[in-house]
Amino acid sequence: MKNKTPFFHITRRLDMPRIYAYLIRLAAIVVAFAVCGLVSTLLTGESPFSVYSSIFNGALGSGRKIWVLFQNLSILLCVGLALAPAFRMRFWNLGGDGQILVGCIASSAAMLFLSNSLPNWLLIIVCLISAVLSGALWALLPAVFKAKWGTNETLFTLMMNYVAAQLAAFFITSWSKDGSAKIGIINQSTRIGWIPEIGNKYLFIILVAAVLTILMFIYMRYTKQGYEISVVGESERTAKYIGIKVDRVIIRTMIISGAICGLTGFLLVNAKDHTLTTTMVDGRGFTAVIVAWLAKFNPFTMILTSFLIVFLSLGSNQITTTLGLNSAFGDILTGIILFFIIGCEFFINYKITFRKSSRKEVA
Repeated sequence: MKNKTPFFHITRRLDMPRIYAYLIRLAAIVVAFAVCGLVSTLLTGESPFSVYSSIFNGALGSGRKIWVLFQNLSILLCVGLALAPAFRMRFWNLGGDGQILVGCIASSAAMLFLSNSLPNWLLIIVCLISAVLSGALWALLPAVFKAKWGTNETLFTLMMNYVAAQLAAFFITSWSKDGSAKIGIINQSTRIGWIPEIGNKYLFIILVAAVLTILMFIYMRYTKQGYEISVVGESERTAKYIGIKVDRVIIRTMIISGAICGLTGFLLVNAKDHTLTTTMVDGRGFTAVIVAWLAKFNPFTMILTSFLIVFLSLGSNQITTTLGLNSAFGDILTGIILFFIIGCEFFINYKITFRKSSRKEVA
């Protein structure tokens, strides 16, 4: 009888040195760029170096582009920081887009209807509070259903994104002067409700993201609530056994997650775009899942993962204008790079052991 031992088996790594993990990730990025160069040459006939040059020029080609990169990085980082506690707790919050959008709606409403009755500083505070509370309440609903009745939070939060988008479409039509699907720049002439510029129009969002990163790191690493989040994420049974009230942790964590998403909506409306559209969130709630997961929910590492994704996004946009390629080509290159980066995590977390060859077979 032939040996039926599997040719290989996969086991989880428990002792991967950190330096080796970094080297594997670096090798994945190098290989990814090599593959992108090969693909770009085969499909377009363009030199790989011209493609790479366009990517770097699109993201870092001027002082303004660098500021835009760090502003977009900061917004994506805020969303990643919002989702990190929930995902650390294994609450799969896919409703980031909706929670941000309801924050945008609340902040826009305050700017539209209270600008004539409140001073600028007070209106900004009202916009902030209303956006944060709206995001928190939007996240509270799936949290309560999960904690009390065990509903599927993935589907619940995902479906609420569509509800938020339709609410935004309804209010935009209601608030527009001509009944169209846009309201334009809010308070463009008076700038009431706009965040005052600190140095330039990009710096405020960057500073908020920096402070939020430090606070979230302290919260998750050094506080009792952060410890409870980790324990619930490891095992709800263990958490209940040692006296942690799991239902309370779920609800509290999702309120925090939704509140930070609402804060992001406030930043989009009052500091960046100064308007309300159904597409202004631009899928950041889903992109931030990759940011948080690749960083292993470490707030400081999220800065690097956010930088990588925003860098690739801005660089890909430049390819379409500089080289005259199809707009999807930049997305193809971005997808290849992310595929290798995400795929290398398998080799960091698992190892493949092959069967030792033997000349003897069992008769």
